[in-house]
Amino acid sequence: MPKTEKPVEDLTEQEAVAELERLAAEIAKHDRLYHDEDQPVISDAEYDALRRRNLAIEQRFPELVREDSPTFRVGAPVSGKFEKVRHKIPMLSLDNAFSDQDVVDFVGRIRRYLKLSPDAPIAMTAEPKIDGLSLSLRYEEGRLVSAATRGDGQVGENVTANARAVADIPNVLAGDFPRVLEVRGEVYMTHADFLALNKRQEAEGKQTYVNPRNTAAGSLRQLDPSITRARPLKFFAYAWGEVSEMPADTQMGMVAALASYGFRTNPLMKRFEDAEGLLAHYHDIEEERATLGYDIDGVVYKVDDLALQERLGFVSRSPRWAIAHKFPAEKAMTILKGIDIQIGRTGALTPVARLEPVTVGGVVVTNATLHNAEEIERLGVMIGDTVIVQRAGDVIPQILGMIEDRRPTDAKPFEFPMVCPCELKTPIVREGTAAGAEGVVRRCSGEFACPFQRIEHLRHFVSRRAFDIEGLGEKQIEFFFHDPDLPVKSPADIFTLAQRDGANLKKLRDKEGWGAISAANLFAAIEARRTIPLDRMIYGLGIRHVGERTAVTLARAYGSWQAFHDAALAIANGDLNAREEMDALEDIGDAVIDAIARYFGEDHNRALVEALAAQVNVQDAERPAGDSPVSGKTIVFTGALERMSRDEAKAMAERLGAKVAGSVSSKTDLIVAGPGAGSKLKKAQELGIEIIDEDAWFARIGG
Repeated sequence: MPKTEKPVEDLTEQEAVAELERLAAEIAKHDRLYHDEDQPVISDAEYDALRRRNLAIEQRFPELVREDSPTFRVGAPVSGKFEKVRHKIPMLSLDNAFSDQDVVDFVGRIRRYLKLSPDAPIAMTAEPKIDGLSLSLRYEEGRLVSAATRGDGQVGENVTANARAVADIPNVLAGDFPRVLEVRGEVYMTHADFLALNKRQEAEGKQTYVNPRNTAAGSLRQLDPSITRARPLKFFAYAWGEVSEMPADTQMGMVAALASYGFRTNPLMKRFEDAEGLLAHYHDIEEERATLGYDIDGVVYKVDDLALQERLGFVSRSPRWAIAHKFPAEKAMTILKGIDIQIGRTGALTPVARLEPVTVGGVVVTNATLHNAEEIERLGVMIGDTVIVQRAGDVIPQILGMIEDRRPTDAKPFEFPMVCPCELKTPIVREGTAAGAEGVVRRCSGEFACPFQRIEHLRHFVSRRAFDIEGLGEKQIEFFFHDPDLPVKSPADIFTLAQRDGANLKKLRDKEGWGAISAANLFAAIEARRTIPLDRMIYGLGIRHVGERTAVTLARAYGSWQAFHDAALAIANGDLNAREEMDALEDIGDAVIDAIARYFGEDHNRALVEALAAQVNVQDAERPAGDSPVSGKTIVFTGALERMSRDEAKAMAERLGAKVAGSVSSKTDLIVAGPGAGSKLKKAQELGIEIIDEDAWFARIGG
């Protein structure tokens, strides 16, 4: 039988700290890959397992819950490509059930919360969970006025022009509709349409797509609506946001109303009065799954009575009145033929299993992730073992374990390398965790001298969330990195390509795979990115722990490239005042500050930054209001806020020109304290900082 990871109940406190740190980082990465880049690298089942383990550890060690805990996060930050749209009513995600007993427990919890008897009927709906991209459509006076993706649940991307190109989405509603209506549902692509699209791509010599879900999501998030129009997208409506006049008082009634307005709704949605009925429908849908013609990954149950939904309310990031019953992941057995090591942008070594090809859910699998050396040890796998492979969706699968009684006599243990596989053979190092334990991630110590890291750094630099240079993808970066005539070894080299091409006798258009038009297009795309927003510049540098959200925070706080650059250099040189100022920023802690100090304290990196800065024009961050009562002040929100969420409070203060800090220091000007305020309030009192409550805050800003 496969070996299992260490049970949560057996973890020591030190192990729990390290595990929560690992899970927070890993889940954040997968949120970004799934929601923002439409390129997931793990299955839904693997992702759900990460979240379940994180929650279980938090429940056992509540004092160790991190500020960046995935438990309190929905989706991922929105892309910089599109305008932002704030949802009038948040688009929250659902809790998951993974077994029949989970569903029985869910129904039992609802009955207890509503103070019903254990056998009292409770009307609930059950419908397929579509594996697509969530979309919110806003209609006013029956006309479509905006469309937005889920984003982080609070703020999404404006994809209105693209939504108008989807045949299933009416531009004008039919029937007797409310004056204001936000319709929510899922954009998806059928299997038949997906296969036909890939055949066309192949016939035209173009790249084929991975799976229907990613293709649908990527199609809806195109900057050119004509591309969306050319893709066979469909839409199922199943929920709503803001509604001026409710046409029904039940879930079934509301969905029927949506159908009457011209939307496609799922014919498999049914109503039941107990867990037994829900589960019977779940298993019926499970049997029909292969014949539906579109991807689903479970069944969603919702309390039918909208008044009861209102009473039940929400918990954390999910409604208490709904749950998604996920289908089990698909599994298969195969032989582990070998383990390769991949080097990432930050030097992290990731072992990848090479497998005897095996078909899992209709897809031939040849590779699987092994995460790190500890995962190999935990699984107990050896080269030659028969292993169990799991996948759910067309993504990189995971090895669950090995079959001990099938181990061959010539099976070989894998020895994790002590030096980098690159030609430099630089030593492998392991960093410590916040708790002082040895970290699980092994890294090449060569930094940008290591060619693997340099290539990955360049790929990050031109990626969509960084400089987003069209026509300069992974293959082109690989080409230029190794090209003897026009080498690109650093970001600054990208911006000198056209000049060097003009001065070189062997021009780019003469090289295989290039021509005059493609070369001109590339140079134009590079030139278009010579002016870049400050947050993208910071993010593009590839500093460890500085993701997109952190880059935005730093950009807003420092305002200009020169201010950030000078602060980073000061911190690298040990300036404690500069460090304290950065530490006071919301979401910025020691890990980020130390990473910035290391980055700007290294000669090669500083040279890289200075060369790049000389080639580009970095735009100052958008300046907030400068004449409000709190403009220029540093504010800390603490305790429970009752009239606004913490994110809303932060955004409001920043719009008014204030800086929002996560900790109290001598530089703090104002504390807005709600019920339950603790150590921050006490420190503010000790420092003599002005303290007001939420009502006084609104009075001060004129709200």
